Amino acid sequence: MANLVQDVMTRNPKVVRASTTVKDAACIMRDSKIGDVIVVDDANKVCGIVTDRDLVVKSVASGSDPSKTSIESVCSKDVTALKPTQTTDDAVKMMRDKAIRRLPVLDAGKLVGIVSLGDLAKKIDSGSCLGQISAAPANN
Repeated sequence: MANLVQDVMTRNPKVVRASTTVKDAACIMRDSKIGDVIVVDDANKVCGIVTDRDLVVKSVASGSDPSKTSIESVCSKDVTALKPTQTTDDAVKMMRDKAIRRLPVLDAGKLVGIVSLGDLAKKIDSGSCLGQISAAPANN
């Protein structure tokens, strides 16, 4: 029987509004020990995703003031999402085809989770190098 996304996803991912500053999003990531947040609009609809790498490359390295730059200006807006009842094979295929590492999980348009490459590695191939690294405790 195939593994379902709902069995490997992280539930209740951190979200920020599009107007949130880069600095505030970075603080949420730091305090939560995570590398991404989902971006939502005023109606709580997913409109983007931003990673710690996005904050560095698209904001800090370009000279933007993190306390004045909005997440909307640095997030990825072309968001590919999954349903919780899709299989982990579906998730792997989407990630491979689109060269992405994280997928929001939506149920009837509502954000219910996020699945990462590491989540899939831990579940599907726990003996692999990536699976072992993903299962190790955070070192930050």
